[in-house]
Amino acid sequence: MRLLRLWPDESHFDFMRFRRVTFPLSAVMSVVTLVLFITVGLNYGIDFKGGTLVELQAKAGQKADVAEIRHTANGFGFGETEVQELGGEGQVLVRFPLQAGEQGQTAVMQKAHAAFDAGYDFRRTETVGPRVSGELVQSGTIGVVLSVLAVLLYLWFRFERELALGAIVGTLHDIVLTVGVFIITRIEFNMTSIAAILTIVGYSLNETVVVFDRTRELMRRYKTIPVVELLNLSINSTMSRTVMTSLSTTLSLVALVLFGGEAIKGFAVVMLCGVVICTYSAIFVSTPALIYIGLRLSGAKASQRESGLPQAAE
Repeated sequence: MRLLRLWPDESHFDFMRFRRVTFPLSAVMSVVTLVLFITVGLNYGIDFKGGTLVELQAKAGQKADVAEIRHTANGFGFGETEVQELGGEGQVLVRFPLQAGEQGQTAVMQKAHAAFDAGYDFRRTETVGPRVSGELVQSGTIGVVLSVLAVLLYLWFRFERELALGAIVGTLHDIVLTVGVFIITRIEFNMTSIAAILTIVGYSLNETVVVFDRTRELMRRYKTIPVVELLNLSINSTMSRTVMTSLSTTLSLVALVLFGGEAIKGFAVVMLCGVVICTYSAIFVSTPALIYIGLRLSGAKASQRESGLPQAAE
C-alpha cells in the first residue's frame, strides 16, 4: 500500500524567490513587536503582578453582568479591578490589584463574597503576594534566558558557522514573534506562558535542524550547485515531513483550543500560533538567511555555472 504523501517527493518549488518579500516582512514584524513590547507591554497575570484572582460562575438561570460586576468591584476601594468574561456562559474572571499585607487580601475576599455570593458561585480563587510574584518574575526570566542561551550554544556547535548563524536568526525570530502574539492578543502572560515559549523554542529548533541537516548533507554531495538551488532542494526534500509534522501538531492544538477549557486555552492558542511561526521561519527566514550570511560551497562558485541541475561530486 502506498504511503500518504501530503507533499510530492519530486517537487521543485522555488521557495527562495519569496525571500525578497518574507525577509523584509519578518524584519518589520520583529521591529513592530519590540516597539509594542516597550510601549504597550505584556498582559502580566497574577503570577507576576500579584493580587487576587476570582473566577465566578453565575447561578442557574442567571446571566453574568460584566458591567455590574466591574462597577461593584471598583467600589470596594482596592483600586482598578479587571473583569473578563470567559468562554463559558455566565463565567467571569475578576482580578483585584495587589493589597498590602495578608489583611488586605483577606479584606478583598470578604467583600467579594459579601457582594457576589447571592448571584454567583466562586469556582476558583488565587492569591499571590508581592514576594512570591517577584520571585516568580526573577526565576522565570532567568529560566528563559538560560534556556535560550543553551539552545543558541547548541546551534553554534551543531553546525558550521554559516548554518549556525542562520539557525540562530530563525530561533530569535520565532521567540520575538511569539512574544508579539501575547502582546496583540492580550493573552495573560503567566508561568504557563513561559512553558509555551520554551516549547516553541524546542519546536523551532527541531524544524531548523531537520532542514539544515539536509542542507549540510547536500553540500557534501553536490560541490558546484548554486546556493539558491541547494537551499530549494533542501526544503523540497524535507517538505513532506514538515507538512506532516505541522499538520498533526496543529490538529492537536486546535482540539485543545476548542475543547480544552479556559485553563489551557491561552497556552494552546499561543502554541498554535507558534507552530505556524516556526514552520514559516524554517522555510522563509532561517534558510534564506544563509544567502545573506554568505554560504559558500567547497566546489566551483555558483556564478560560474550555467546549468541548474545538481551533479554529484566525485
